[in-house]
Amino acid sequence: MNDWKIFKGLGKESSHEDPLKDLPAPPPWRDFSTWQNRRGRVLRLEAKEISMINAALYLRRPLLVTGPAGCGKSSIAYAVATELRLGKVLWWPINSRTSISEGLYNYDAVARLRDANMEHLQIKNILEHQNIKELLEKLDNHQNIKELLEKLDNLSDIKNTSCNEQLDPNDIGKYITLGPLGTALLPQQRPKVLLIDEIDKADIDLPNDLLHVLEEGTYEIPELTRIARHKESVEVLTSTYEQMTITKGKVQCNAFPFIVLSSNGERDLPPAFLRRCLRLDLDLPDETKLLEIVNAHMNKASSTSNKMDELVKRFKEKLDKKSHLATDQLLNAAYMVLFGKLPGDKELDDMVEKLFRDLGR
Repeated sequence: MNDWKIFKGLGKESSHEDPLKDLPAPPPWRDFSTWQNRRGRVLRLEAKEISMINAALYLRRPLLVTGPAGCGKSSIAYAVATELRLGKVLWWPINSRTSISEGLYNYDAVARLRDANMEHLQIKNILEHQNIKELLEKLDNHQNIKELLEKLDNLSDIKNTSCNEQLDPNDIGKYITLGPLGTALLPQQRPKVLLIDEIDKADIDLPNDLLHVLEEGTYEIPELTRIARHKESVEVLTSTYEQMTITKGKVQCNAFPFIVLSSNGERDLPPAFLRRCLRLDLDLPDETKLLEIVNAHMNKASSTSNKMDELVKRFKEKLDKKSHLATDQLLNAAYMVLFGKLPGDKELDDMVEKLFRDLGR
C-alpha cells in the first residue's frame, strides 16, 4: 500500500481525524509567508554575472537579463535588494496589453465621479432640510418645533462640513496611485529595486515609450499639472501604500533605481531601447551549481545525497539533449525525493520523469 499518498481517491470522506496530518511542510519556494524574504538568498551567480550587476549599479543603467525559464533572471532583483538592504522589490509584470501609464500611475476617474455624485446628493439633502426649516419657522413657536429646528441645524452643520471637505475640485490626490515604475522614480536618498518582468511579452510600443522615462528618470502626472496653479503640492499613494507629496505634477528621481528587466527572448527589442540597457545572458547552471542551488533551497545538506547526485545528473543529461527544462522542475523533483516518502524506485523514477517533462511539449 502506498502510504505516501495523502489523497487516496476513496470517493468519500477520510476516516482519519486529520487527513492532512502526514503532509510535510511546503517546499520553501511555495511557503508564501517566508519566500519573499528567502528569494534573494538562494541565487548562485558566476563572477561574470556579478560583474555585470555591479556595472549596472555604477552606471545607473537598467539591466536586461535574458535566458531560459527558471535560470534565475527575476531572482537577481531580490538578491540585490537583500544584500544591499534596499527594501521591498517593486514588481511590474508585463503582458501584451500593458501600457507605460500603468507602470507610472493610475487615476481612478470612476471613483471621483462616484464621489462627486454623492456630494451632489448631500447638497440636495441639505437644501431640502433648509426648505423644511423655513416652513416650520412660519408655523408657531412650540417647544417641539424648536427642538426639531435645533436638530436640523446640527444636521446641516455636519453635512456642510463634510461637503466643504469633499467639494474641493483640486483634491484629486486620493484618486491617484503610483505604479511600481512611478514609485521607483520618486526622489529618495537610496535607490529602489524594480523588477520589470518579461519585457519581451510587451506590445511593440512599450519599450519605445520607456525610453524617455529610463533615460531622464522623470515623468509627469497631467492631472496634477493642470491644477498646479491652484494646488501646488498633492499627496498621493505609492504602490507600497505610503503617502508621498508630488509638486506641480512632476516627479524627478534622485537615486536612479536598480532596474532588472527579465526576458525569455521571445522577440527582439528595439536597438534604441537596448542601447539604454546593460545586457546579461544567463544559461542554466552546470551540475555543481545545480547541486548548490538545491542545497540552498532545501535547508539541508542534500548535495551529499547519492540520490540527489543522480537526480542532478539526470536533469543535466536532458538539458544536454536540448530539452526545454527549468530549474524549478529540478527543485520539484528534489523535494519529492527528499520529502515525498515515495516507497519504491519504480514509482520514484516515474514521478521524476513526469516532473522533468519538456516544457516545449
